[in-house]
Amino acid sequence: MNFTTFNPLVVKHVASENNSDNATSNASYSNTTTLVCNKIIIPHELFLTIGLLSLLENILVVLAIIKNRNLHSPMYYFICCLAVSDILVSVSNVVETMFMLLIDQGVLVVTFNVIQNMDDIIDMMICSSVVSSLSFLGAITADRYITIFYALRYHSIMTTQRAVAIIIAIWVASTLSSTLFITYYKNNAIIICLITFFLFMLILMATMYLHMFTLAHLHAKRITAFYKNRRQNQATSMKGAVTLLILLGVFLICWGPFFLHLTLIVTCPKNPHCLCFFNHFNLFLILIICNSFIDPIIYAFRSQELRKTLKELLLCSW
Repeated sequence: MNFTTFNPLVVKHVASENNSDNATSNASYSNTTTLVCNKIIIPHELFLTIGLLSLLENILVVLAIIKNRNLHSPMYYFICCLAVSDILVSVSNVVETMFMLLIDQGVLVVTFNVIQNMDDIIDMMICSSVVSSLSFLGAITADRYITIFYALRYHSIMTTQRAVAIIIAIWVASTLSSTLFITYYKNNAIIICLITFFLFMLILMATMYLHMFTLAHLHAKRITAFYKNRRQNQATSMKGAVTLLILLGVFLICWGPFFLHLTLIVTCPKNPHCLCFFNHFNLFLILIICNSFIDPIIYAFRSQELRKTLKELLLCSW
């Protein structure tokens, strides 16, 4: 098993397809001779560096939320769980990369069975992180949506008990789904389910953000008409638009290529152009790891209360 690979749904599926139909695969590769398919090589050190930074950043977020009682609310519970999901990605990446480096240098010698068992554990962690990350991103979006459109009823709708129930349900579903993904990785239906889940969450979040932005824009226009201060409120509206653009843009940039990769595996696994696209897989992995690094900046570090607590942690004033 190649330790630089990140998701078993891609690697194992491609491997099984190639082994089961070697002649067809060779014919497809022969057609790629006229194509320039340069594989992107990314140093293990880069994977390790980003993974360690992401791990440290997300641990700080979790500790800050635990420490500050003012952050003990459903919104920050979801952010904390999102950070835990990102920690799973970071830990998986760091452990996998370190093992790859040690094996390459001849420092560590392990049997195939040990490598396979460890790889299955890492794969389950990553699959669980993928599902839980998407789910908690949706939960955060829904929480913001309720805050804006049902402000007076927010505390009765999003109670602590309901937030905890949502969190437990997401982690249970993530664990079960990751087990199914690893067990039935050869089945295209599993990949299709993951792609469908991604598209559903993307459409759901985009719809809610669009609705929130529309309300914010109308609210800004009313304030402008009342106070006759067009310039100031136009700036406020633009700031909200930029924030929403960053949230959705980073999500698409980091996860879009990976799920496009999965889509091509199902639709055109032997097509020469698709095979060339598969050569960029390491780039998609870096983007996913970068998402774990960027998430706390967007969803957490923008909070003044959280920034204050993080500064206290960094200054060792626990």
